[in-house]
Amino acid sequence: MFRYLQASALLGASLVGALVPSLKADDWDKKTIITINEQVAVEGVVLPPGEYVLKLLGSPSNRQIVEIFNRDETHLIGTELAISAYRLEPSGGTRVTFYETPAGQLPALRTWFYSGDNYGQEFVYPKARPRRKRIRTEERATTTIACYGLGRATFEALASGD
Repeated sequence: MFRYLQASALLGASLVGALVPSLKADDWDKKTIITINEQVAVEGVVLPPGEYVLKLLGSPSNRQIVEIFNRDETHLIGTELAISAYRLEPSGGTRVTFYETPAGQLPALRTWFYSGDNYGQEFVYPKARPRRKRIRTEERATTTIACYGLGRATFEALASGD
């Protein structure tokens, strides 16, 4: 009887150990749920106001492919190729920045950093799209949005000039 309990306990512990990696799925695919209150451009896709899921494609060889889904993840809206971005200090929450665009144009998503990561994704646009050199200033236009399960994400438009 005692051996049966030992074997059961050992089997139970091994099953729990096998399930732990699957509980950390958001760390692998960087799944982030965002809510936006105005239209936003992400490369060739225009996202109307609503809730969306950003996550990395499950490829171990290329960690720069970002998938954009509806909130329920039942419809793939776009698959975007990004380049690696780096920041010196990670923040406690997910951070998304925008390119500054001329009046009348949609805000264009620039970077996405997952909570606590130094490395993130930078979205690139065709050269035909007008781009300006980024200059850091004290003035920043910032909108905070909801980010489920990760606290809050901050969208930030950096001032730019020629």
